[in-house]
Amino acid sequence: MRPLDTDEPTVVGPYRLLGRLGSGGMGRVYLGRSAGGRTVAVKIVHPHFALDEEFRAR
Repeated sequence: MRPLDTDEPTVVGPYRLLGRLGSGGMGRVYLGRSAGGRTVAVKIVHPHFALDEEFRAR
C-alpha cells in the first residue's frame, strides 16, 4: 500500500481512505475504512469512464 498523494481524495462517501492499493487502465483502488471500522477496497474509475453512460450501465 502506498500513502495518499496530496492531490488524492481522503474521503469517498462514507469511507476514509487510508492509502492507495493500486492503479491501472480503469482507475485507482484505495484501502478505505468506514466509521464503524469495516475495511474495504474503494475503486475510483477514471473520469472519462465515469461520464460514459454505457460503461456505467455495466
